[in-house]
Amino acid sequence: MPLKITGITGIPFIKKGDPLDEFILKALSDMDMEIQEDDLLVIAETAIAKEEGHIIDLKDLKPTPRAFELAEKTGKEPEVVEAILQESVEVIKVGPDFIISETKHGFVCANAGIDESNVDDGLATPIPENPDKSASRIRDKIMAKTGKEISVIISDTQGRAFREGAVGVAIGISGLEPLWDRSGERDLYNRELKTTAIAVADELAAAASIVMGQADEGIPVVLIRGVNYPKMLKNDSTNIKPLIRPKKYDVFRP
Repeated sequence: MPLKITGITGIPFIKKGDPLDEFILKALSDMDMEIQEDDLLVIAETAIAKEEGHIIDLKDLKPTPRAFELAEKTGKEPEVVEAILQESVEVIKVGPDFIISETKHGFVCANAGIDESNVDDGLATPIPENPDKSASRIRDKIMAKTGKEISVIISDTQGRAFREGAVGVAIGISGLEPLWDRSGERDLYNRELKTTAIAVADELAAAASIVMGQADEGIPVVLIRGVNYPKMLKNDSTNIKPLIRPKKYDVFRP
């Protein structure tokens, strides 16, 4: 089966408590589609944050002296900086209009993943509290309604240290191994692979991001069908941690 990536259109604006799983299935039905065995859903983290009510009202934040200090260095609003600090366990690097930090989840990214796009003015969405749990919840509900085994990725858009532009990455998963260690396999010349690990969850999130878009496309969920990946699992024991490099192996952090 060829790989097919389809943006799910017709999903309404999401509010706290909305049944996102039902929205997805209804939108697919309106597109004359239905969930099939081994389908993969990639869901934008903003949609999850809205559904779970994980929204920050910036005017409710009282910036600390540290927030004012970093606001002056970065040119950001003090309230935005305060939101970043509250979602971070460590500030790693500061520069014009950016703060690189480690989030409470262990992700190292710009601005702790705080996103002011696709929400009302004065609001921001942080990374969901537990993206793996969110992925499992959506997966379980859709599998219960359809009887089909699927996988779910929660995606975010992040920049990269040594390349321009942002790409989609996986921040939460359910139903697939995020990292495919191919060590011990043979290449085309029969040489044994020594240290070849593929970040499959990130690759799938990046592919979905092309269809989602980053502006007014209004496509928070993407269906990927035909993934030829032997690590699609029939259980929910997976999590995103294998993709997070342990701090002791981080050769770039000061």
